[in-house]
Amino acid sequence: MKARDEKFKSSVGYQIYPKSFKDTDGNGVGDINGIIEKLPYLNDLGIDFIWLNPVYQSPQVDGGYDISDFYAIDEMFGSLDDLKKLIEKAHEYDIKLIMDLVVNHTSDKHPWFVESKKSKDNPYHDYYHWVDASPEKMPNNWQSFFGGSAWTYDENLEQAYFHCFAKEQPDLNWKNPKMREDIYKMIRWWLDLGIDGFRLDAISHIQKENWDFEIKSPHGNDPWEPFMNVSGIEEYMSDIKAIFDEYGALTVGEASGVQSHQAPDWTDENGYINMIFELEHNWKKSDDPNNKIYIKGYKDIIMRWQKDMLERGWNALYIENHDNPRSIDTFGDGTLDSAKALAVHYMLLRGTPFIYQGQEIGIGNFPFTDINQIDVPDSHNYYNKLIEEGDTPEEAIKKAGLTSRDNSRTPMQWSDEKEAGFTDGKPWLAVNPSYLEINAQAMLADPNSLTNLYKKLINLRHENEVIVNGDVKFFNKGDKNTIVYRRKLDDKKILVIANLSPEKQKLALEKNFKGYEELDLGQEIQREFTKKMILDPWEYRVYIKGN
Repeated sequence: MKARDEKFKSSVGYQIYPKSFKDTDGNGVGDINGIIEKLPYLNDLGIDFIWLNPVYQSPQVDGGYDISDFYAIDEMFGSLDDLKKLIEKAHEYDIKLIMDLVVNHTSDKHPWFVESKKSKDNPYHDYYHWVDASPEKMPNNWQSFFGGSAWTYDENLEQAYFHCFAKEQPDLNWKNPKMREDIYKMIRWWLDLGIDGFRLDAISHIQKENWDFEIKSPHGNDPWEPFMNVSGIEEYMSDIKAIFDEYGALTVGEASGVQSHQAPDWTDENGYINMIFELEHNWKKSDDPNNKIYIKGYKDIIMRWQKDMLERGWNALYIENHDNPRSIDTFGDGTLDSAKALAVHYMLLRGTPFIYQGQEIGIGNFPFTDINQIDVPDSHNYYNKLIEEGDTPEEAIKKAGLTSRDNSRTPMQWSDEKEAGFTDGKPWLAVNPSYLEINAQAMLADPNSLTNLYKKLINLRHENEVIVNGDVKFFNKGDKNTIVYRRKLDDKKILVIANLSPEKQKLALEKNFKGYEELDLGQEIQREFTKKMILDPWEYRVYIKGN
């Protein structure tokens, strides 16, 4: 067993959604060679590892998270040799590569599932959750994340199979030891190939409650409680951890249902994984027509996670990914000023920050006007539901467009050339029209740009141990729109102040911080620290002492 490498604590990750990153063959779909081409850009940005969203063979019902062959690269992205070259070239830049590990489910086109449907005594039948049912009576009333029943009936078998997500994504039966062995063999194969670790997709769903577990919705328990961090998952996670430890793998888990007080057990030095993505902080008020993050709610959740993991364990920090609309529009007000304040406040917290492609240049949501501009199935389901409930197409597309995951999946904006320099062909998803002003080339040329701020923040994390290993203490916790915290390690201290709103905010600090000097993070005017401040919209300040 390799000793756990703690370098991840000072690292910064960069998430790549390969379909939308860079196309090199003109088919309108990003590919592995496009990532290789842009490695100098990523190296210049300063990131330490790449999280690569799925490039496995897939029918692409759910953006590649429906895998039909765990060992094959989908030809739209290139070949296994291309991936080996990417690993090699990334390592030359001292950039690690982690891939998605999707082991809660497969595609319904996976050979295991195809076999499982043939008969009840097929050896692969028990690789999935098949239960006796009828068209009128499913095994229970559980709901999928994508809406509707979590069961799909098969008339030949007179059984239904279980799926947390789309019906084309049947869940694997982790109670089956043979299935588990096949999964463990696959994990080792990828690590032997040379990748540096995994982001564990939907990992907290692999254990299910008994089928007679009753959901008491709409006013009772969480509709997804029966498959969220259910007791018994510990055995499977321990098996996976043993493999990770053997290889010294870098790991981050998407583990919804794992509470902040439970996260240290998942991520401390004896935990299953290095760090964890929590999903709580994307808190939106249900009656907000603009689908905005509620900043006070967000702040309270972040403070709780930071506090609960202060003594043990490790956070994965993020404000954007492939499953959420763009942060500049949900946390911010669409301005680059808001994106800068967001960057500063989360990049200096305790944990490992992840930057999602395009976040560092300020790509915003897409101005959808037609449902056919959207690819993801859950947005189509939502749109159709709204139409059935009486919304006009204009009303329905506004609501579905605001919440759609495709906001974050539009092509990366490299330049102001045709199709933002993403492809020479027709992109699989339309390029955001903002590319004429918002693009990597323009951002890199402007010393005060959002991109160059991210570069400074990454460098700050690399050079200041207080940001990596220091504790964190929050001040003015009751303030609705400002976030104030101090990082401290021995006699070194960093104070972070950010106004996360488009209005001026009065700040009367509970404590007077003497002897702090401001760090230059590209603001036009430096500002000496005072205990009372009136912060401009989206103003941020970082002060340092003892460095």
